[in-house]
Parts: sequence; structure tokens; C-alpha cells
Amino acid sequence: MKITLLDYGAGNVASVERALQRLGAESQRATTRECVANAEALLLPGVGHFETLMRAIDARKLRAPLVDAIQRGVPFLGICLGLQALYAASDEAPELVGLQLLPGRVRSLPQVVKLPHMGWNRLLAKHKSLLLEGVAADAYFYFAHTYAAIEQREETVAACSYGTEFVAVLEKENMYAVQFHPEKSGEPGAQVLRNFLRLCA
Repeated sequence: MKITLLDYGAGNVASVERALQRLGAESQRATTRECVANAEALLLPGVGHFETLMRAIDARKLRAPLVDAIQRGVPFLGICLGLQALYAASDEAPELVGLQLLPGRVRSLPQVVKLPHMGWNRLLAKHKSLLLEGVAADAYFYFAHTYAAIEQREETVAACSYGTEFVAVLEKENMYAVQFHPEKSGEPGAQVLRNFLRLCA
């Protein structure tokens, strides 16, 4: 199984590639509609601004094949901004439309805490999780973000608390996403990627 990484210019593509290589996974970068349409498994890495991500996806005409692939059942993992992109919209760029695979809006974390939320934090389990199988309940993961999905629904399998609770891990059929960076989260992050690779097989 080859993992196709959507390459829209995000800074963490190379580090995600290295993390997958360490686990023995084969990966390729996708910059064209055809590559996304033919993918066996998709991964959307993400750092930076919601506007940059959505404009880059639209400029490369990747939106339609990406949404179609996910709706067809192709395994998908979104990381950080890759999670936020699944929602209808984000307050970070209110004039733009997200992928609209999930209802709701991404919002800023509250100003009562230092922003961005950067560093190590633990998860709050909500439901049984396939991505978190074999991960210790007290494991720490690395976060780097100011915006988050605050509203939790049935697809939220784990949350995190920083000023408020927000979605940290979501799972819905073949669609998986994490707000933290597994590629920077040591062995717990490696286990999350390992679990995704197993789900793709």
C-alpha cells in the first residue's frame, strides 16, 4: 500500500515522509488531480494558515478528486490543518469554504491561554479509537495550532484541553484526522501512524 501525500507546499511534508519511511511505508507526493484520483490511501499534512491550504488545493484543482476519493472509501488521514480542512469553514479565513466533509466551523482557541497552543499535551478519550490502539492513556502528543474544532460530535474519539476542550482525534468510516503532529510525537505518534497504515492494508 502506497500512501499518497497531498503536497500543497506545507512545511511538514518531508517530516511526515520520513516518519512513514521509518515505519517501512512507501509514499509519494501528489500535486495533480490524477495522482489524487488514483491514490490507494491519502494523507493531508498541514501547517500554516487555512487560507493558504484551501487556496493551494483549489489552485491545483485537487478539491474535487480529494473529496471524491474520501467519499469513495479511500483511507484518509488529516494532520493538524489537515483535520481543520475537513470542516465547512474556519474563522481563520471566514470567506473561504472548507472541504465540507464535516459540518461546523473551526474556531480560535480562547484568548485566556497563551496562543498558539504549542507543545506537549495529553488526550481525553471519548470513544473507542482505532487510531489510538496500543497508545498509553497518559501519552503526550505535540501540538502547534491556534484554531481548532471546538464542537464535538460522534466522530470525536479523543479531545484535548487547552483553554477549552477541542477535537484532537476524529474517526468517521474511512476518514481519520488528528490535531496534533504524530510525526513530532515520538513513539505515541509513530503508533498512531502505524495504526493508520494497518487500517489502509
